[in-house]
Amino acid sequence: MNLQERIARRRSAHQGQDVVVDRDHLSPVVHRSEPVGRGPVLEQLLDELEPVFDGDLPPPVAVVGPAGAGTSAIVTALFDAMNDRLGESSRTIGTTTRAGSLGPVTWFVYVDARRVDSPFAFYRAVLSVVSSDTVPESGVGTDDLRERLCERLSRPDRRAIVAIDHHDEPETLTYDRVRELLEPAAESVSTLAVGQAEPDDWRGPTVAVPAYRHHELVDVVTDRASTGLAAGALDHESVRDLAVWADGNAHDALAALFGAAVVASEEASDRIEHRHLETAKADVPEDGVHVDRALALSETRQRVLLDLISVETAQRPIREVAAQIADRSSLTAGTVKRFLYELADRGVIERVPLPSSGSGRRPSTVEPRFPTIAFRSLGPSDDPAP
Repeated sequence: MNLQERIARRRSAHQGQDVVVDRDHLSPVVHRSEPVGRGPVLEQLLDELEPVFDGDLPPPVAVVGPAGAGTSAIVTALFDAMNDRLGESSRTIGTTTRAGSLGPVTWFVYVDARRVDSPFAFYRAVLSVVSSDTVPESGVGTDDLRERLCERLSRPDRRAIVAIDHHDEPETLTYDRVRELLEPAAESVSTLAVGQAEPDDWRGPTVAVPAYRHHELVDVVTDRASTGLAAGALDHESVRDLAVWADGNAHDALAALFGAAVVASEEASDRIEHRHLETAKADVPEDGVHVDRALALSETRQRVLLDLISVETAQRPIREVAAQIADRSSLTAGTVKRFLYELADRGVIERVPLPSSGSGRRPSTVEPRFPTIAFRSLGPSDDPAP
């Protein structure tokens, strides 16, 4: 925590400001530039990437860890730091007569498969890092973007390490598909497969990211609370209880912390009380999914989810839930029902069987599998854009 953040927290405590000083510092979808308690894993990953320091490509690497272990935070933090050291921005010089590279350039490209759902989007994501030119969002084809990427990496002193995160989640680009897309530039590219499982038939090295131990998770929550909350807003005993409850899952711990801060703010409380934490913990489903799974959906589907968590679903079949959501939006009941089944197939919501006294098909309802307080605060506003 830097000095300005310390001053801001002290000032907030004396000015009667909201319990939250900086919401982003509490958010479960925002990563720290230096992940807390993950030094040994970062060293292991650096060992696997060691060839880049000699201007060579490392072999493909898998980075694997359970939900909430921080695999995404580790890779994004390391890639940002490596780009600062080895990317083109730090390897070029400019004079009144020329600008040129001082040596080999290696780009580190992080691609979130939750938000890259097509070859076009994938090439655009990679080019946005390796290209100094603006990458068009439309008006060009996938083949054109692939050719631009190949041209950018055609020089022998240019190469890229591409990490594909969440490759093992439903309806995202698989690791094998990413390798196919990169095949035209294969001699200049290596890959990282980041997720909860290795790709099928994996034979390369693997960096295993363990779940957080309780004392490590205490440090993670303390770090976030120290910069995101007003001074004295959360006591250490509550932090310890939250870490034990989350059982090694940093996402769940931060989602509950964020949710408790939202509830406390809505009550205009100057601190997070036990009841706020209990409400927030009850909102984080056991064995649920990361709230970012919901936030990565299209805005239309996010709005369906926003309506879903606002209507009563208990003991009501899906068709009735869909009809009520349709009444709140411009969508038809049939479209909403289709979206709900689709989101259940993706694992974002869950179909729950309802009691049935007949012999026909048993009805079911749907329930969110993500933290709804965090989603409501981080997702689309309640009022659709005009």
